[in-house]
Amino acid sequence: MKPKFGIVVFPGSNCDHDAYYVIKKILNYDAVFLWHKDTYIQNCDVIILPGGFSYGDYLRTGAIARFSHIMDSVFNFAEKGGYVFGICNGFQILLEAGLLPGCMLKNKSLQFICKDVYLSVRNKDTVFTKGIENVKTIKVPIAHGDGNYFADKDTLNSLEENNQIVFQYSSKDGESLEAFNTNGSVMNIAGIINKRGNVLGMMPHPERCSSKILGKTDGSLIFNSLAKNIFN
Repeated sequence: MKPKFGIVVFPGSNCDHDAYYVIKKILNYDAVFLWHKDTYIQNCDVIILPGGFSYGDYLRTGAIARFSHIMDSVFNFAEKGGYVFGICNGFQILLEAGLLPGCMLKNKSLQFICKDVYLSVRNKDTVFTKGIENVKTIKVPIAHGDGNYFADKDTLNSLEENNQIVFQYSSKDGESLEAFNTNGSVMNIAGIINKRGNVLGMMPHPERCSSKILGKTDGSLIFNSLAKNIFN
C-alpha cells in the first residue's frame, strides 16, 4: 500500500513543486497539493510543509503561515498521529505552530548559506530514518538565512532524554563538531522530531537530492523510509 503525500502551498513557497516532483515522478508515490486557504487535507497519510519564504517571511520566518487556514487541519492531523514533515521554512512553521519545540535565529554569519552539508543520523529508529541504517552520514543541501536552531537548556535536555535529535551537522565521518556547524545551531542540530515520533522538522532539503539525474540521492532515503514504514 502506497501512502498519499500532501504538499502544502503557501504564498512564497518555492520548494513545493520540487517536493511534488520527487515524490510523484521520481519515487512514484501519490502526491497532491494542499492550498493554504483550504482546510480539507484530502485523506493524505503524510503532510509536507515545504521550503521557501511563506508570506515573504515577514515578522518572523513561519510566523504568518502558522495562522493559515490549513494549519488548523495540520495541527489536528498531527495530534491524531498523522505524519507531518517540515522542510526548511516548513520546519520554521512547525516551531511557530508549537508542533516542535525551540525557535530559529539568523545564521551565526548573518549571511544566507547555500551549500551541501553532511548530516549524522542521530536517531535511526524513527519512521523517517529506519531506511538509513547502513550509512554514517547523508549529504544534503541547505539554503537558508534563518537556520540557527535555538532552545533553552531544559528543552535541550528533554530533546536528548527522549532521543528527539534526529539530524546533526557533521563531518563526512559523522563527527558533530563545531567546525561543521554551518549556521550556529545549538548542539549542531539540523533536525528534530516530536516525542510521539510523527512530526519531523529539518533545515536541509532532502527533496533537492533525491534524483539520480542530479547525481544526489541521499534525500530519497528519508522519503522512502517514511513511505515504507508508515503503515507498519
